[in-house]
Amino acid sequence: MMVVNIRQTSSITERLERLDERSKGALRRAGRSDTVTLIGITKSVATEPITEAYQAGLREFGENRVQEFSEKSLRLALPDAVWHLVGHLQSNKARRAAELFHCVDSLDNPRLGRKLSAAAEERNRKLAVLVQVNVDNEAGRFGVHPGNLIPLLEQVASLEGIAVRGLMTIPPFLEPPQRVRPFFRRLRELAEEVAGQQILGVEMKELSMGMSHDFEVAIEEGATQIRVGTAIFGERPAG
Repeated sequence: MMVVNIRQTSSITERLERLDERSKGALRRAGRSDTVTLIGITKSVATEPITEAYQAGLREFGENRVQEFSEKSLRLALPDAVWHLVGHLQSNKARRAAELFHCVDSLDNPRLGRKLSAAAEERNRKLAVLVQVNVDNEAGRFGVHPGNLIPLLEQVASLEGIAVRGLMTIPPFLEPPQRVRPFFRRLRELAEEVAGQQILGVEMKELSMGMSHDFEVAIEEGATQIRVGTAIFGERPAG
């Protein structure tokens, strides 16, 4: 069983180095010659550790809530950082999300797509989005049902203000992490099915899957982006 053990005395730089080593190991095991983007999840993280991670070389970050990042962004000065919204987004917050974030990684319905597109067009920009898929069809979990994925993509593909770059999923938390492998594999298979449809305006360049306890398995199954919070910043309050 893989255990993420964060020594409280270790620096964020050291944690990032260990993550890089483990990611490269997973790439080798999968026979992959490409790279994986590490997104540091900063939910409930103060600005000082975020700045420390930036100074250590991390450039992509993810927030779960629009309001939290709206307040936090005023205290951050990270010129070339890329910010992802990885949490569920309500349609009434789409306008603010389009102002704050470079990427919205949790699109799961056509109405939200239209709201994001309109907000991005107002700012004369193209907003990158990932479609969140509920691969295990668990009740109460956000994301589009796999059977509704292609119809959703066909509805949002022509929207001028957004660009679909790939898929994202949040599978159930299972131990050992190997038990999560089928969910990651299913997302990769869905991306392959979508790519085969050749929907104009839709790309399947990114697979965002894997977090602190299971990112190595996700990389072995084709992840191009991993979302890691605890293994970088330590445990944070629940909620």
